Amino acid sequence: MMHRLLPAVLSLAMTMAAPVFAQALQELPFDKQMKLAKVGDVDAQYLVGLAFETGEGAKADEAEAARWFRKAALQGNVEAQYHLALLVSKGAKGLKQDWPTALKLFQDAAAKGHASAMNALGRAYQTGTGTTADPAKAAEWYAKAVEEKLPDAENNLGMLYLEGKGVTRDLAQAFRLFERAAAQNDPWGLNNLGGMYEMGWGTTVDKAKALDYYKRARAAGNIAAQKNVDRLSVADDSAG
Repeated sequence: MMHRLLPAVLSLAMTMAAPVFAQALQELPFDKQMKLAKVGDVDAQYLVGLAFETGEGAKADEAEAARWFRKAALQGNVEAQYHLALLVSKGAKGLKQDWPTALKLFQDAAAKGHASAMNALGRAYQTGTGTTADPAKAAEWYAKAVEEKLPDAENNLGMLYLEGKGVTRDLAQAFRLFERAAAQNDPWGLNNLGGMYEMGWGTTVDKAKALDYYKRARAAGNIAAQKNVDRLSVADDSAG
């Protein structure tokens, strides 16, 4: 979902964080990972699920990915639980969409400290997906993820402060949150901070800084930032 900050494009975001495993296990061929998964190795079960989910190392099969994530989740792998929640929330061939179950999985993972699950809960409450829309609860969950320094949550909470939804409108706080995300070279954080400088929201107007952040956002992979670069570049040429 995207939101437009007048000329500056802003967006909600949700990432899929990847944990770090022992290098040897990650580098094993898929068939050997599968052998370990079948005898109950929880990390191998997660990696097998990831292979089926992404199609890297195995033929993409989200239903099969969910099956292996479920096995790992039952053994306490929180990352697998989060991935399972993502798959169940959208459904796939051979996998029924089930938002009530996804919400429970997100809630349990969030309670265990999983930042991306906290962000996912915030997004669910903000959009009313799988639950009743509650901007205040969305802000609470985003704030918990912000404590874990998750840039997606920093952007999402920043949007709430910018729009005054679930929180009192506070442009300075929105600016600080976008600044935090940008400091992590987050594509949307960079773009959103550019928008704040362009509009003079939470800071003084500075078109040069705005253009610089838009360019950095583009370099970081934010395709939407190109329109902002083009617009300010044309304006700058006209002024010259």
